[in-house]
Amino acid sequence: MLGVCGFMYALVLIFLIIAVIRARRATGPEMSRDHGLSKTLGLWVALIVVGLMGLTATSYLIDRQIAQAANNPDVKLQITAHQWWWDVEYLDADPSQHFHTANEIHVPVNSSVHVTLMADDVIHSFWVPSLHGKRDLIPGRPGSIDLRPERVGVYRGQCAEFCGAQHAKMALEIVVEDAATFAAWKTKQLETAPQPRDEHAARGLDVFMSSACTLCHNIAGTSASATLGPDLTHLASRRMLAAGALPNDRTHLIQWLSDPQSIKPGNHMPSLGLTADALDPLASYLETLR
Repeated sequence: MLGVCGFMYALVLIFLIIAVIRARRATGPEMSRDHGLSKTLGLWVALIVVGLMGLTATSYLIDRQIAQAANNPDVKLQITAHQWWWDVEYLDADPSQHFHTANEIHVPVNSSVHVTLMADDVIHSFWVPSLHGKRDLIPGRPGSIDLRPERVGVYRGQCAEFCGAQHAKMALEIVVEDAATFAAWKTKQLETAPQPRDEHAARGLDVFMSSACTLCHNIAGTSASATLGPDLTHLASRRMLAAGALPNDRTHLIQWLSDPQSIKPGNHMPSLGLTADALDPLASYLETLR
């Protein structure tokens, strides 16, 4: 589309320039009749018809490929938008292969990916510019898109529909990787959270289980099984925190746990009022969730 339209636009500009130059050079009150004009106009009409037919045929063939890919995708996802984060569920005919992550999507390169889109509260919009156009997520009206990423890399996405005070801090990343790397990542995601290996991290687990964290979050392998907030089973394996608001490192993790409202005012995670003696072991435990 870009190539054909760019070529036609360039031709229009060329002919416009020629017309302006010829008009400036004309000496009489009227320009003499150009006997080749009729032939030129005929060729121009033919070029437009051929270009439009080519675009129509290309669109038809690509739409068929997209429809075929949607019928038998390599990866099935369900993405649910919340204020202000993304819940990502990997689907499979075998329920034991289901798992959740948040704000970060991994897919294998050159694979067909079918994504069901849903919204939990208000209208959001899923937009990863390098992979697909915008698609609105409307409460009560599931939608879908189909992706086929062809290059390994990390692609940033963003909610593209104003959805509240922290709309600008509702990002996500799609990590496109080779098949072996994706398979290893998926195997790891299906595992339960590892048990703490030292006393400090074990103290952090106790802090987590005895605080309000368990009212919102799930960590597979523990008794925490709430679904109001992001699944934390493999939190430490993610690149970003708080839907792209912070890099995922110890300093920013403690900052987020200390006062999430100072980073994303109005988000649904309350300030937990944890002391420094509780924050440090809690961060150590969360860092083990890979």
